[in-house]
Amino acid sequence: MEREPVGQKEHSDEEILGLLDENVREWCIRRLGGRFTPPQRMAVPLIHKDKNVLISSPTGSGKTLSAFLSIIDKLFTRAKTGGLEDSVYCLYISPLKSLANDIHKNLSAPLDGIQEIARERGDRHTPIRHAIRHGDTPKAEKAKMARKPPHILNITPETLGILLNSPKFRENLRTVRWVVVDEIHSLAGSKRGVHLSVSLERLEELVKESGTGFVRIGCSATIEPLEEVGRFLVGAGRDVSIVDTRFAREFDLQLLCPVPDLIEATPEDLSRRLYETIHRLVWEHNNTLIFTNTRNGAERILHNLRTRYPECYTDENTGCHHGSMGAEGRLAIEERLKSGKVKAVTTSTSLELGVDMPHVDLVLQVGSPKSVAALLQRIGRAGHRLGEVVKGRVVVLDRDELVECAVMLREGQNGFVDRIHIPENCLDVLAQHVFGMALEGRQQTARILDLVRRSYCYRNLEEDDFMSVVRYLAGDYAGLEERHIYAKIWHDPETGMIGKRGRNARMIYFLNSGTIPDEFSCDVLTRSGVFAGNLDEKYLERMNKGDVFVLGGQRYMFAYRRGGKLYVDPTTARPTIPSWFSEKLPLSFDLGLHALQFKETMVERMRTAGTEEIVEGLRAEYPIDENSARSICAIFEQQVCYLGDEAVPTPGRIVVEEHVDRENHRRLYYFMTNYGLRFNDGFSRIVAFMVARDVTTNVSVGISDTGFLVSIPLEKRVDPVRLLRSIRSEECREILEAAVENTQLEKRVFRINAARSFMILRNYHGRKRSARRQQVSADMLIAFAKRLDGFAVMRETYREVIEDKFEAENIRKIVEGIGAGDIDVVLIRAASPSPLAFGIATLGVSDAVYAKDRLSMLREFQRRVMSSIGGGATA
Repeated sequence: MEREPVGQKEHSDEEILGLLDENVREWCIRRLGGRFTPPQRMAVPLIHKDKNVLISSPTGSGKTLSAFLSIIDKLFTRAKTGGLEDSVYCLYISPLKSLANDIHKNLSAPLDGIQEIARERGDRHTPIRHAIRHGDTPKAEKAKMARKPPHILNITPETLGILLNSPKFRENLRTVRWVVVDEIHSLAGSKRGVHLSVSLERLEELVKESGTGFVRIGCSATIEPLEEVGRFLVGAGRDVSIVDTRFAREFDLQLLCPVPDLIEATPEDLSRRLYETIHRLVWEHNNTLIFTNTRNGAERILHNLRTRYPECYTDENTGCHHGSMGAEGRLAIEERLKSGKVKAVTTSTSLELGVDMPHVDLVLQVGSPKSVAALLQRIGRAGHRLGEVVKGRVVVLDRDELVECAVMLREGQNGFVDRIHIPENCLDVLAQHVFGMALEGRQQTARILDLVRRSYCYRNLEEDDFMSVVRYLAGDYAGLEERHIYAKIWHDPETGMIGKRGRNARMIYFLNSGTIPDEFSCDVLTRSGVFAGNLDEKYLERMNKGDVFVLGGQRYMFAYRRGGKLYVDPTTARPTIPSWFSEKLPLSFDLGLHALQFKETMVERMRTAGTEEIVEGLRAEYPIDENSARSICAIFEQQVCYLGDEAVPTPGRIVVEEHVDRENHRRLYYFMTNYGLRFNDGFSRIVAFMVARDVTTNVSVGISDTGFLVSIPLEKRVDPVRLLRSIRSEECREILEAAVENTQLEKRVFRINAARSFMILRNYHGRKRSARRQQVSADMLIAFAKRLDGFAVMRETYREVIEDKFEAENIRKIVEGIGAGDIDVVLIRAASPSPLAFGIATLGVSDAVYAKDRLSMLREFQRRVMSSIGGGATA
């Protein structure tokens, strides 16, 4: 693979101008002053030579023009010679409809400008047409495109999958010479990206029938590892050039802690200081974008700003933007933000904002974004022009997030980006494409397998896995038809041929393809029939019988679920699942490792330096304010004084704290790992499974980014050191399969994969089946699916949960590290949780309604620690 490092092969402005048609060149001189940005100087000449290119560059650095300038130039050259047909030459693929709208507008400027220059010079030729096509495009527009296709077509990944099987439009794709995949970081790590990777191989096959294939161009602001993402873009066996100019912008970042002590501050004082801080920052800037980690948080912050400062914030100069809002309201806010007509906009994790926001001069993040990539994607929307400073502020309200945010901000400035995980061998997505290819006509399975393996995501696909999908689609399993699951294709094992089956096959494919799952909220009812409220179905992923949660200020114990209804019993027991669980962003594994390194460094500093020297050093090395530095220093001083150096987790040490909770008659083990929520979700299930097996007792588990809690009856006891050292990496997958058996997580993922695989139809004969109804069907089918030998949908369910959701590869690395002695396991018994374990110890009451309960617990823990330190007691 060819990689172009920063600073190498950066062509001069004159060299780039010399590559271009005279009309295109003149537009660049008039509009750009004949000057280009670093990604443009590196990417344009490569694309001009028909090289596959991955462009990684900051938001606002000209990535779009980097990708399109050479394409536009060649289209104009072709138009001048009369070689531009009514067909598609360039596909622009974006994960977001609003991003496609942005690009559509941004393309209009160069295309219209170059056309005007050509008219001035007397050049008459076919205008270059561009259009958008996605799920919201009216039928009349689609019909118009089929009659007279655009030369540049903006689509989503799902639309490409449909067009490849659309007899009327498919022929217009044979002329495609360039494919631009934008925001590739938000696709490569999901099944939307897996689906796209095979669609591109199918498109390549179609184009090669009448030509030599097409050039692939990927664009992303923040992504790692670049080489792997490049291979994802181009597929197996092809070369790609990497243009890496990610850190060509200047950052002004800082971590802010509104109060000197997050535990001692009252909720009222913390809230007052938070909004004073936000108000001051917003008023010091022209346009501020405020990110929160939840939609509710975005609404709450906007409401509080308007309530506390009514003379400053109104409906006219502020707004909120998130995925639960209607499209019209979101679009209105986007336009006002992009035109600089609002003072502040609050938003959640939604990426529907598009990219073209030239007036935003500050991004404010409330709470940790949990990864460097997310941080850079968000703050990159400030100073949206090359040469402007990217200004971002992160406000922390949770003491557990102080360390991770300090490390995150410094690593972001230093050029570190978290790695993404690219899913591989997804059998549900494979089922969609095998069905889609069967719709094209009689196909040889060997040819299909060869095509699919050209996708990076399926390069290692086993023939047995492939044939399990063929057998399922062909209805080779007894009992499928009895359950109204009909064959979608026919398969002749002797000739290896497949083809479509049934008159409705094409309709079923068009109405049910795609990878974005339908979701629903569950009705929560007591077993006596009283309605208690609603819960997001994602919340059920961690829930097992007997778990306690908070809803509407009341505590309930989970009994069982039937379809979309959750049956519970009122209880006074302590919650085992915090209410934020379904919305919480996971800390990245890579950033967790950096945070562990920071903790090790802090212990070393404390051996040789005093408090003031440490605080001064932290402020010099990290972009943090004094409150943050002093709070971080206090945490580690108290931790070491209370339990000693060995009580601090590091890259080479996992700490397990054992506590006795006599009030609730439980023995508690706090596993302090710091590897992130996804890792801890999977690893805690392995530990809990082994504890339940060894001690034969009921086990409760709670997870966070910094670790997890395992709770057993007081009369029972386990040896965490022996247990962790006894885990073998080759056993992890088998244990995880057993641990998720019959869980709500298994049932939910099975439903989603069954729908993706056409086992459960979301739409049929114009009738849409709700996600609730789909779940009812899945609950009735899953036991049957488990009895089928090698059944593709069930295999994919376990693969997705274990490899994608639980980060099995990272678990394997840590387990091997423990087994090899590279990672030590330390057990410490203490009368009360240590400062670094406070967050894990309060998992059950991390709820807005119980904020005072949580705060009172934290203050009690802190009182005990300080009392122990003051009395000279350490463990």
